[in-house]
Amino acid sequence: MFSEKRLKPTFKSYLPPLQKTIQPPIKKLEAKLLPGEIVVNEVNFVRKCISAESSKDDLWGKLICTNFKVSFVTHDAPSKQRFQIAHRLLGEHDIPLTCLEQVVTVNDSKGKKKVLGSNKKLKFNPAELILYCKDLRIVRFCFDEAGPDSAKKVCLAIGHYSHPADPQLLFGFEYLGRRYHASSGDRVNGSILGGGSQTPLFDRPAELDREIKRTGAAEWRVCSVNEGYAISPSLPEHFVVPVSLADQDLKQFSCFFTEKRIPIWCWNHNNGSALIRMASISNQMHQRRVYQRICAAITKSHPQRGDVHSLDLDKSLPNIQDIQSAFVKIRQVCVIDSFEETEEKWLSSVESSQWLEYVRAFLKQSAEVVYLLDGKNASVVLQEEEDRDLNCVVSSLVQLMLDPHYRSLVGFQSLVQKEWVMAGHRFLDRCNHLKKNDKEECPLFQLFLDCVWQMMRQYPVAFEFTETYLVVLSDSMWVPVFSTFLFNCPQQHAEHLLEFAKSKRIAVGEEEVLRFPPVWEWSQQFSLRDQALFNNPMYVGKGATCVQNGAVKSFRRTKHKSHSSTLRGMPAELRNGLTPTQGTLSRRNSLMAQLKPDFLQLREEVESPSERFFRDWFSRPADQQGLLLPLLLPSHLTVWKLYFLRWVPESCIPGGGPVTAYHKLSQLADEIETLQSRLRQYKGPTPAGTPLPSPGGPPSEPSKMYFKAGSPREPPTTPEYLCSSFPFTPVGNLCRRSSFGTPISKFLNGAKIWLSTETLASETL
Repeated sequence: MFSEKRLKPTFKSYLPPLQKTIQPPIKKLEAKLLPGEIVVNEVNFVRKCISAESSKDDLWGKLICTNFKVSFVTHDAPSKQRFQIAHRLLGEHDIPLTCLEQVVTVNDSKGKKKVLGSNKKLKFNPAELILYCKDLRIVRFCFDEAGPDSAKKVCLAIGHYSHPADPQLLFGFEYLGRRYHASSGDRVNGSILGGGSQTPLFDRPAELDREIKRTGAAEWRVCSVNEGYAISPSLPEHFVVPVSLADQDLKQFSCFFTEKRIPIWCWNHNNGSALIRMASISNQMHQRRVYQRICAAITKSHPQRGDVHSLDLDKSLPNIQDIQSAFVKIRQVCVIDSFEETEEKWLSSVESSQWLEYVRAFLKQSAEVVYLLDGKNASVVLQEEEDRDLNCVVSSLVQLMLDPHYRSLVGFQSLVQKEWVMAGHRFLDRCNHLKKNDKEECPLFQLFLDCVWQMMRQYPVAFEFTETYLVVLSDSMWVPVFSTFLFNCPQQHAEHLLEFAKSKRIAVGEEEVLRFPPVWEWSQQFSLRDQALFNNPMYVGKGATCVQNGAVKSFRRTKHKSHSSTLRGMPAELRNGLTPTQGTLSRRNSLMAQLKPDFLQLREEVESPSERFFRDWFSRPADQQGLLLPLLLPSHLTVWKLYFLRWVPESCIPGGGPVTAYHKLSQLADEIETLQSRLRQYKGPTPAGTPLPSPGGPPSEPSKMYFKAGSPREPPTTPEYLCSSFPFTPVGNLCRRSSFGTPISKFLNGAKIWLSTETLASETL
């Protein structure tokens, strides 16, 4: 039997044997959805443009349109410069549909552009999608590897769903219904439903009563004559009026005012003078009689029967069309236009937008109201055609200048709630959430926040909150799940809520279960750690603690009969913040020349009482917990960089900007808090003279600071991720070549930054 001999292989491999490894499956790209959120359309293999110089840093992923947001999901590693503030409702690459200003598609072959809207058609397959956002972002996506039909469908879906036809089509209603089908004790986004906010909403008489008592307005009362919105649909159900005005008088007078918005109380000075707001008297025949009756009632409410001054803001301040035009211009200068000219040219472009002049105009008008209330002990009636726009800004700024309570975090939120939300500012129309009427759109609330920031910049220890808080508050206007910025008035809020409850078969009367959360419930959006970014480490509050002779005491200021006795500003040798060699000439063709008299350019020879009041105030030391007046010379007002330039990659300064000071001050404040906590637990020395710690003392309170103090042994270091746009990141916004990381001064000196709308189609990556 023949047996075959096995032959040895002649080939020898010098390569190591292949190791059989099991590759983990790639996770499917899916959007993170909220309760009630559904995917409308999506497209794969989309490129999000990160750099215009090359595509190596671009991100690849899936572009998704839901009924709430535009979401981009990627497997790529996160950018080096990540968001330091994490949003619980939105991802890093998410944009709410209400935040979209324009949805622009570009045909790469013909350079054709198309602005999409509701039920618009698209005749070409888009090569690019450019999203212009109301928070000043510009985001660009490319479809060079995506399916053309899928890309077209997702673009059309984004254009359509960003233009809802009815308020109840805003995502907040769907989110509300899904949230509250569960029990009220359930958790949503890590927080308990209905809890978290200490801010009064002023929708109950008891909260108005507390405000009356806090300000000492003894001759004013809470009125419920508008209950059920029986008189005026745009006024709240409960508001404050003089005691001497009966409900019957108010009903009789209401028909003489525009929209039946009768005068309502805003605030009381401790000298007895009051701040009141009202619409214009539309009935000319009865105008004098009605006004005299109102003034008589206001005079009776003053302990010294002080005078009543009426200010028509429609005549002294820019209208909403001018404000909107100025905002569009400064946005064009800061965000869209390229910086091809010199720094001087850029600054003149900012000036010609008139935005800073309008900021100055509102601050100056508010300061003049402060003079009447504080300097003349007179009550002031702010009058406007509808009492829903300019009055909101001025009344809020006046109270912010006069009352330190409103410079605390909760106080400021209560101010916005009282003077904007409950007073009927038309947020739905002014934010243009439905994108129906561009003529009604106006960034009045952003203007107000800019005015507040200018004050914070001049008096950094007088405010409990930070500019990060102001920016986040502005961004929250475009997250349509909060009642604060979603409606034109409380009545509209209640009406839509009732209709929605009926359509969803939710029993009427369960208001403790069914309600829109206010934006003040910050735990819906941010963790407690991220909310620490709202706290100003330099704030000197009324209850600030100090240590005297080893004992911890609460430092409280003495109450004065008049704010003016404690209000002081700058050293005498630095008049109005300027050295004697600095000029005070106004800029040519600016609004400043029209605002006379200017209390920052005073002449002692010919002085009015108001000029003397301002000069005296600025010549004395400032009381950070008293009255504060703004400095209004051109050098005192500047562009709010964190708001206007935060998404501009080229203006980002790594390791620089105000955040470096904030970082150090936070660490210092945290260290002081820790030492004070230890002192509170320390009982003192023993009889033998040996100090012992207090056993079983109360646990130390958690720090309010975002940045914590390190060990004394560790060398102080600045985190690498800190930059001038912290806690936001401009990565992913539209930018020009070879510019990232360069100081802003270089860009303002001629470097190209932004692709203009006209060149977007012709420029190729």
